[in-house]
Amino acid sequence: MIPHSQKESHRTDRIGWLRASVLGANDGIISTASLMLGVAAASSSPRDIVVAGVAGLMAGAVSMAAGEYVSVSSQADSEKAELARERQELADDPGFEQQELAAIYMKRGLDAALADQVAARLMAVDALGAHARDELGLSETLSARPVQAGLASAASFAVGAALPLAVAAWAPAAQAQVLIALASLVLLCGLGALAASVGGAPPGRAAVRVTFWGALAMGLTALVGWAFGMAV
Repeated sequence: MIPHSQKESHRTDRIGWLRASVLGANDGIISTASLMLGVAAASSSPRDIVVAGVAGLMAGAVSMAAGEYVSVSSQADSEKAELARERQELADDPGFEQQELAAIYMKRGLDAALADQVAARLMAVDALGAHARDELGLSETLSARPVQAGLASAASFAVGAALPLAVAAWAPAAQAQVLIALASLVLLCGLGALAASVGGAPPGRAAVRVTFWGALAMGLTALVGWAFGMAV
């Protein structure tokens, strides 16, 4: 028995909500800042820039929640269907399913006798759980949670979008574009580093990656807005 104080701590339980939160915040910053920069480049008034940002925040948050919920719900439905099929196979031919499980353990390095023993023991304790984990690759930690993913995406998008929106609301009109862009790039850099650190990955590469793509998106949107303003 491993003492409680010596148990290892892993980050796999964070993968679901961390992915949705990072995606939502990243999209909130980039899409809202890009939208406001595009409107600003078209020579619109400060009020128009803020209105565009608020509209982007509301539409984006709802869209992220709906999209993430539908996507993860589809994953959850697939997982349930696979488990139902496996449950039926266990009921129809448990002997074959035990052999199938033993073959998996043999591929992982166990000899035939030990693999059969392990498979038999696990089947006796929780047959469906053993097959879900070792045959299908499903686990409670990594299982799909549609509501959690949808709420995390919506909330993180709103928080991410609110930051450049706040800059636009308070920045002087003459410096609005520059301040929105700079603030958004700094936020993206920090978000990338924070997300990598929470997930246990090196922060530098993630920060550069997120910042680069954010700068590209904002630059292209501002260019479109400028071109549209010139045409008008």
